Amino acid sequence: MNKKRILSFTGLAIALAPAAAMAHVGTATTGGFAAGFTHTLGGADHLLAMLGIGLWAAFMGGRSLWAVPAAFLLTMLAGGVLAIAGLALPLVEAGILASLLIVGLLVAGTLRLPLFASMSIAAGVALLHGHAHGTEMPLALNAASYGLGFTLSAALLLAVGAAAGLALKAFSATTAYRVAGAAIAAAGLGFAAG
Repeated sequence: MNKKRILSFTGLAIALAPAAAMAHVGTATTGGFAAGFTHTLGGADHLLAMLGIGLWAAFMGGRSLWAVPAAFLLTMLAGGVLAIAGLALPLVEAGILASLLIVGLLVAGTLRLPLFASMSIAAGVALLHGHAHGTEMPLALNAASYGLGFTLSAALLLAVGAAAGLALKAFSATTAYRVAGAAIAAAGLGFAAG
């Protein structure tokens, strides 16, 4: 993909993200899809983890660009199903905060891992985030449409993160990439401390 296309894609993704994120501010969700979609966008912990996974996948490139986000999405959905079915996981909230630190350090350290290891890390992070989505689903909502909503918004965040990562990679902006990772890790520490 040439630099002009990467910039165009990145600009479009970034332009759409704030509109999607602001779509839920101050409004009541009226359906399962809307509640699921806005749940992912409404929590900084979820938002940063998914942007970070997208950044990391883009930095690794190759098959990781699609396989790592795919592993994240599928496992996140499975975590949501487990929660909706009433199966508890231990230390979900602590694990979510730790996931921000892990993802941030992977990005800041510009670590390239084998594909299976990268997919496994993304899946571990996703299981916790998905379980939180499912646990926080309002009881009156349709679980399938709620799951579709949080999966679609997660895919959007992963795509925005990947687009930003591709743009940084295209311009050899490794310092900016590392700073983004450090910010994600710092946010995880900040959330844990606060």
